Amino acid sequence: MNFYLVDNRGSKMKKIPEKYRKRLMGLIPMERIIAWNIPRPPQSLLQELLSYDGLTPTFSDILDAMGIAGAIPGSVLKPVLSGKKIAGPAVTLQYVPERLTPAQSFHEKARAKLADRDAYALTEPGDVVVIDGGGRGDISAMGGLSTLIAKKYGLTGNIVDCGVRDVGEMRNLDYPVWSRGVTPITGKFRFEALEVNGPVVCAGVSVHPGDLVVADDTGVVIVPQKFIGIVVEQAIAASKREKKLVGAIEEGSSMDQLKKILDPKKW
Repeated sequence: MNFYLVDNRGSKMKKIPEKYRKRLMGLIPMERIIAWNIPRPPQSLLQELLSYDGLTPTFSDILDAMGIAGAIPGSVLKPVLSGKKIAGPAVTLQYVPERLTPAQSFHEKARAKLADRDAYALTEPGDVVVIDGGGRGDISAMGGLSTLIAKKYGLTGNIVDCGVRDVGEMRNLDYPVWSRGVTPITGKFRFEALEVNGPVVCAGVSVHPGDLVVADDTGVVIVPQKFIGIVVEQAIAASKREKKLVGAIEEGSSMDQLKKILDPKKW
């Protein structure tokens, strides 16, 4: 039996591969899954990138020079685990507020409309799930069980523009998460999943499936998919220059020697 994504008029669209279909839990209507096949950069490129420090400042400067808004401060989306750095393609999930109050939803025995596990179902190892929760840091869209499943699927981390909970379990599982806030208040009966793998807004930055997500203690940077190659190339070159400069400074090199490595106006 074949399984297809369908649009809201019932027309058949893309066939869902068996490996993704078998993971789906039916948490979101199929027509709200916009895409399953997203572009992904080579893992070897991402591993080379992660060998350098100071990634988000470097990426932010490059995007500034290109006129692209993509940087999110670490004071806005805070890392749950310090000392982590990640880089991977985005899989996106958008939430909107549930219309019913939680009390009414419980009274009506309504079905919860969180869909993080169905978003995870469409991932590959190394992906980053970006959750648009409208900046509601007081409401959680991710907890301990969600973290466990994300870890089992081999995801590299989550970026959550709303709240998270069970942060002790995130730390125990050593799973990197950046979030708007930490809260015990569940998103069950407060959020409704609108789309998986459609465009979302994360802390004011547009994110599309397949965009490159880079995050560390300083913040989060989103690189549009079509610019990944050139931006990563520039970031690696800049990181190499800075590493060379740091070594020269530590060795006590003269100012003339330092200037040959990198013009001080660009430090």
